[in-house]
Amino acid sequence: MWKGVYTMRIKLNGRQWGWHIFLCLLVMFLLAPIVYAISTSFKTLSDATNNVLSLIPEKFSVESYKSVLMRIPFIKITTNTFFIASSVTLFKIITSVLAAYSLVYFRFRGRNALYFILISTMFIPFTVTMIPNYLTIGKLGLLNSSWGVILPQLADALGIFLLRQSMRTIPRSLIEVCQLDNIGHLRIIKDIVVPLIKPSIISTGIIFFINSWNEYVWPVLILKTEEHFTLSLALQMFINAEGGTDVTVAMAISVMTMILPLALYIIFQRFIINTFTQSGIKG
Repeated sequence: MWKGVYTMRIKLNGRQWGWHIFLCLLVMFLLAPIVYAISTSFKTLSDATNNVLSLIPEKFSVESYKSVLMRIPFIKITTNTFFIASSVTLFKIITSVLAAYSLVYFRFRGRNALYFILISTMFIPFTVTMIPNYLTIGKLGLLNSSWGVILPQLADALGIFLLRQSMRTIPRSLIEVCQLDNIGHLRIIKDIVVPLIKPSIISTGIIFFINSWNEYVWPVLILKTEEHFTLSLALQMFINAEGGTDVTVAMAISVMTMILPLALYIIFQRFIINTFTQSGIKG
């Protein structure tokens, strides 16, 4: 009997080791482009061309970063990107909190139908809404403007879904007691709901910020001049200007672009994971 238990334990451990090895290989595969970009950004052009697979530069160089700072208005472009990402994040969080609160605590006919209609918008391809949004922005005179990028992104069904799931964990009796005391809904949201779901708000906001920071297709349609460009557009502009040959400069601006969203994810990853975990607690 003991021999059978010991054999079963060995098999179980072997299976666990197999999963660990698989996950480690998967992580290495996912991190390979980031490591390659960082390594190449510190190489000289000849070193990057002749030693493509080498991760250690023969001669450590920061000329690529100097070239980026000298040839494009990097501070201005970074400011544009931060303004757009921050504004989109702020508006999406506000609309998501208000919509989620109304869907959880207001009783009205068609509430569930409205919720499922909102959620279904997540499955509509961007190409379907791209042309109508572009025509609308053009009619409003917001082409080549940061607000032209921001305006169609004032709400997000994913945020409504995640925050609704978090609010459903708050006891309804707590909200009803506040209503019996004639406390307004805005005050309930500000003083009770928001503090209780603060981790979910932070993680959802980080997701919105990173997605907006990395966005390329919509900004490239709206923004036409260099002074309004975001970092994603600046990268493509630099590659086109260089004919796609100066790979070290391209990798340098890629690294400079990924630093902030990567740092935000590393810092707040616990909140992000908990938010997605809580989203399955109640359907």
